[in-house]
Amino acid sequence: MVDNRILWRVLPDPIRDFPGDLAATVFVTLLVNVAVFAPVIRETPLRVPLGLVFVLFVPGYVFIAALFPEEGASPTDAQTDNTETLEGDHTDETADADDEGTIWDGQLRSGIDGIERVALSFGLSIAIVPLLGLVLNFTPWGIRLVPIMVTVTAFTLVTTALAAIRRWQLPPDERFRVPYREWLAAGRAELFEPDSNTDRALNVMLVASILLAVGVVGFAIMVPPQGEQFSAVYILTEDEENESEYVAANYPTEFTLGDSEEIVVGVDNNEHRTVDYTVVLLEQEVERADNETTVLEQNELDRFEARLAHNESWLHPHDLEPTMTGEDVRIVWLLFPDEVPAEPSTADTEYYVQLWVDVEDAQ
Repeated sequence: MVDNRILWRVLPDPIRDFPGDLAATVFVTLLVNVAVFAPVIRETPLRVPLGLVFVLFVPGYVFIAALFPEEGASPTDAQTDNTETLEGDHTDETADADDEGTIWDGQLRSGIDGIERVALSFGLSIAIVPLLGLVLNFTPWGIRLVPIMVTVTAFTLVTTALAAIRRWQLPPDERFRVPYREWLAAGRAELFEPDSNTDRALNVMLVASILLAVGVVGFAIMVPPQGEQFSAVYILTEDEENESEYVAANYPTEFTLGDSEEIVVGVDNNEHRTVDYTVVLLEQEVERADNETTVLEQNELDRFEARLAHNESWLHPHDLEPTMTGEDVRIVWLLFPDEVPAEPSTADTEYYVQLWVDVEDAQ
């Protein structure tokens, strides 16, 4: 078996020296792109937590890493390390501060510490991503999922490379690094080498609480509660001012037998599942009396089929050509999820839309 240390030495120097925190941001970026674009994974809720981490933290973190590649000291550490320096000549100290750091309230600071870095990462991410979206808004691609993902990913990777280069330009002992080894050692000692039985019991309770919280959050993300389940069907017409758009107005109500008008039927799927829809187009001769409508005769004019995923919509332009003549001929678009009865009618589905038209004989 090959020693892992030998394999590590074989790797090129840029890979071996690549900062671990920046490598983690690249890894998260790749995971998010897989979760968004992979055919099977993109249908799962996995992209929700990954997307939140990516959008709300990663761009700001790499931007801060590029701005502040050096290791920073917290105010407490700076005060401890520079007490003797600050007790000297105040004028000389202030002059040197411009080269080594900044003085606040008598404390010498160099760079930013970990807490400030995390806080600024969230704040800058919230500022950077909308700015990238604003720029996209003035491009032909617009603000859509694919352009947003490509733009934020490109910004993250380019800024990560810049941050790595700036760190490599510093001496090793001055570079910022995440002390994960120290954290792991401290956590292992706290969990497996407690000072007393009370500490051991508290550690077990803490771990159990963390696992329970992660499990509850994970379950809530992976199995979100379903909202109201419904479908919708509607009709539209072409906008007279903008032919590329449709409006819910200007419906044709007068026909001459043999003439046709274009109508657009729309279907929305909010069933929280993929559904095979069928739209049945009927014309009916009806009789209305005492607030009741009785169908005397009906003809099926056409059928349209569509397979829609949850939260997906479908628009289908078609020609409406009535064959019955008379006043108040009812045109009905019936929407059937999954199955269509042998003789479809408005009594068989709760999803339908209707249009009353007058049809004259051809002269």
